[in-house]
Amino acid sequence: MSEAPAAPRTVSADIGLLLKPPQPRAGWRLLPARVVAMCAVELQKLSHDRTELYTRAVQPALWLLIFGQTFTRIKAIPTGGIPYIDYLAPGIIAQSAMFIAIFYGIQIIWERDAGILNKLLVTPTPRSALTTGKAFAAGVKSLIQAVVVVIIAALLGVSLTWNPLKLLGVGVIVILGSAFFSCLSMTIAGIVLSRDRLMGIGQAITMPLFFGSNALYPLSVMPGWLQAVSKVNPLSYEVDALRGLLLGTPAHLALDFGVLAVAAALGITAASSLLGRLAR
Repeated sequence: MSEAPAAPRTVSADIGLLLKPPQPRAGWRLLPARVVAMCAVELQKLSHDRTELYTRAVQPALWLLIFGQTFTRIKAIPTGGIPYIDYLAPGIIAQSAMFIAIFYGIQIIWERDAGILNKLLVTPTPRSALTTGKAFAAGVKSLIQAVVVVIIAALLGVSLTWNPLKLLGVGVIVILGSAFFSCLSMTIAGIVLSRDRLMGIGQAITMPLFFGSNALYPLSVMPGWLQAVSKVNPLSYEVDALRGLLLGTPAHLALDFGVLAVAAALGITAASSLLGRLAR
């Protein structure tokens, strides 16, 4: 026997749908879509103009070529028996990623001046979703930069691992570290509200963050006060994880991942709370 045809939809049901629009998705459901959308926008920018990748590769290449090879010959810094240029490479990867992320607040100030930020804030998308999307978009840009630095290091003979799981861990570490530093930049932007002030503060804190970490030398050679600074510096945990994953040196991977994840979450919370202040 053939099945009975389905009952046609009544006119009143159609009118009910018109009068009662579907409920918007909850914020937690918008978050993944917003993160993917922001990352896609950043990748699209890079596909149109690759100049930034080439110019940003100059500084890490100089660090490895000049500083790394010179101090490898001097052998003045204890590195646990590995060549200094190998020891330096993970630190330069973290440095180049941080330098990209730490000025990310300039972009959000530009979006405010162009009226884009106000349009984003009136959408149903939660502010935390917007901040998270921008933070992980910065992570994607930093990850591309990290790939460039890894290629340069490999060409210079640095002994890096090519284990896919460890390289995946490297990607996660770079993204988490960049997410924190980009949120730090957006938090500062929400306080100073000016590109010029943000540029000045960014330049003032980047080198202390870099030299106050274990990127160039181990903790054992630092004075006591600098060791204390290094232990609260998220860049130190990023470098420690990168060395452990890329070189196989002793590292505290669980602690490193945990600290960077917590730092990124706190950074997203702080930047989200100040996002509305930028739009005023």
